[in-house]
Amino acid sequence: MGFTGLARWVNAPSSGLQMVTQNIVWNHNGVLKGRWFLSVRSYRSTLSQISGAQVSSERTMCALTMDENVFVLLEDPAAPTRADVLAAAPPGQELTYLQSPSHYRTTFLTLTPPNALEHLLAQLKARWISVRQGSGTQKGQTPGHQLTVDGHIFAIGTDWLVRVGNVMLASGAVKGMLLEAEYLPLPVLHSPITDGTSELLSNLLTSVLPNVSDAKTVAVTISDSQWEDVLWDREEEEKGAKRKERTGSEDIYMYGDEEKGGWKPGDWGGIDRDRRAAYLIMGALRSEGIL
Repeated sequence: MGFTGLARWVNAPSSGLQMVTQNIVWNHNGVLKGRWFLSVRSYRSTLSQISGAQVSSERTMCALTMDENVFVLLEDPAAPTRADVLAAAPPGQELTYLQSPSHYRTTFLTLTPPNALEHLLAQLKARWISVRQGSGTQKGQTPGHQLTVDGHIFAIGTDWLVRVGNVMLASGAVKGMLLEAEYLPLPVLHSPITDGTSELLSNLLTSVLPNVSDAKTVAVTISDSQWEDVLWDREEEEKGAKRKERTGSEDIYMYGDEEKGGWKPGDWGGIDRDRRAAYLIMGALRSEGIL
């Protein structure tokens, strides 16, 4: 797995998938590798429905299923961000302040197998309900997907994988397309551009789009610093601080290790590639009001 770039073709026509497929096969010698299929559900908290409960803002949750994994994004607008806490912390007390909040505004989880989230919510009797769950949904019945991405995976040469798919609502309506280009030789590519976009991937994604004059495309990006904030783990931070206290900064076996450029969590490799792609896809669809 390698460094990945994503884009939205917001106003793709109903024939958009066929047009992109033909362009990849005819002009890039693309080889069909399989189906690209993602499903997304969104949930809302029902805490505000409890008598006497004081809820200042509604928490939201989205779950994206990709192969055998479910990526869950929870957001509590009333909770602080990690950046907010760090800004308020006096010098030298950052770690202590970071341990103070019970939770942060955004929580990003990975679960397996598919439907694990629904089973967990049912067992815990958690106060979450699918936004598509209506009066016709029977108790204990798993609600349907709110949205799916359905398309194809192509290989271009030995270095590229390209995924293209229609964004489809449960009603069957098509809401544009998602395009994803993965550069296999590299697990990470640090871009000089602030938003994390890569000219290499942008050029490929642009080239696979058909020549349509009124096409509205949007790059879906996140900077490395923003992604580090999403991945931040308070337990790992605390363990790292304790290791540093035990070894000390002068430990000859530790000196210089921080400069090594090997793979690290958050790079576009293994499950982290899928996590990062899932986070970007959910963020893009939520920003458009589709989720």
